[in-house]
Amino acid sequence: MEQPLISPESKIWSSYEHVGSAGSAIQTASLTGTEVNVDEIRSAAAYSNPYPPSLHAALLSSPEPLYPTEQVTGNHGDEYYGHLTQNAANTQRQVLDDVEIRELLIDHVGHRCCWGSRPARTWRIRAVEDCNVYVGTLESFVEERETVTEKKPYLSGEVDGKEKGPELGIWELDLRSEFPVLFTPHKESWTVIPHSEAVEKCSGCGGKGNIACPTCNADKESGLYKENQMNPCTACYGRGLIAHDDGSDSICKQCNGKGKIPCPTCGSSGLIKCETCRGSGSLLSHKVAVVRWKTFKARKVSATSGAASVPDEVFHRAKGVQLCNTQAQQCSPAFFADSYFLNKFSSEIIAERAPVPPSARVICERHIISVVPVTRVTMTNRSRSFSFYIIGTGREVYLKDSYPSRFCWGLCPCLDWLNL
Repeated sequence: MEQPLISPESKIWSSYEHVGSAGSAIQTASLTGTEVNVDEIRSAAAYSNPYPPSLHAALLSSPEPLYPTEQVTGNHGDEYYGHLTQNAANTQRQVLDDVEIRELLIDHVGHRCCWGSRPARTWRIRAVEDCNVYVGTLESFVEERETVTEKKPYLSGEVDGKEKGPELGIWELDLRSEFPVLFTPHKESWTVIPHSEAVEKCSGCGGKGNIACPTCNADKESGLYKENQMNPCTACYGRGLIAHDDGSDSICKQCNGKGKIPCPTCGSSGLIKCETCRGSGSLLSHKVAVVRWKTFKARKVSATSGAASVPDEVFHRAKGVQLCNTQAQQCSPAFFADSYFLNKFSSEIIAERAPVPPSARVICERHIISVVPVTRVTMTNRSRSFSFYIIGTGREVYLKDSYPSRFCWGLCPCLDWLNL
């Protein structure tokens, strides 16, 4: 069961705001003047093993956590700023001056062969607006198992059947050697189930090894075939003679004047070898466990009206600041002490959890909420204007159709650079 990183009884609870993962841009600080000890946070965190007790039990005995979580905290201020406190908002805010904004836009335009740089260099920056976007994901890493039966001709050899031992159930197989890294998008493994082999009669020929010839005994069972079925000679058309231009005839060499030839498929024996069992009359069947590891994702974006024109996929690709990063067998909504919006946003993401097939089990879930810094810039020149966005901590420029100095009208390969 997941537990809060800091207990409610802690005296410094009010000094914490949101919990993020290691490597995020949230700084560790406290308004009381006492530095937050990272070891203290780690000791208070409840680590949930990503595997259920009944599945991959041997993995639970690892002396060290498979996926340790190093956590840091953010600030907690007195003044409320939108969905976050003022201090946290300042941490996430992109501080850009006019020179940096122009450099980013000029670099973006420079990758378009038919876009001119004059507006980026000379137009006046009229407005710079912060419109940060919240991005939430819930990843469900599942393992799905199903059984399929394979058959092949049985010619000879030892059979690994039930007399050699009990047949293992689909979820009793030890597949730790095949287990991928958590949250791998997709992996598939095929494993033969031990002691599942059995010899059975071939259904194609009824165990006889031969079937009726489809050429001279079409639509007849193997026991009702007829032998010595002859076909008309294709050279003389059944006459036995070959006509010549001078009006004379000669004996057909292909059928020796008989007008009929043996069946080219079976030699008029009426039977051909069964290809299903290769003439043995028996099949060796065995069960195969098909195991698929998949990651299902539920994603959600909360954007202000200023960033509503940007596709959600752009925000999902952008680099942001993690506000929470929790991992458990089943994640519950994150808790933020001072933000009703983020609590509701997290609950909505959890509620949109992707459905899991009945033949699958959830191994681990990961719930992440990030804030993506977004700056909307409006540039003007007399009565004309256009807007673009600087997105994420990587400061990627998003500008689709509004740039005024375009000369290709969408007819040249420069659109391939858009990567939308």
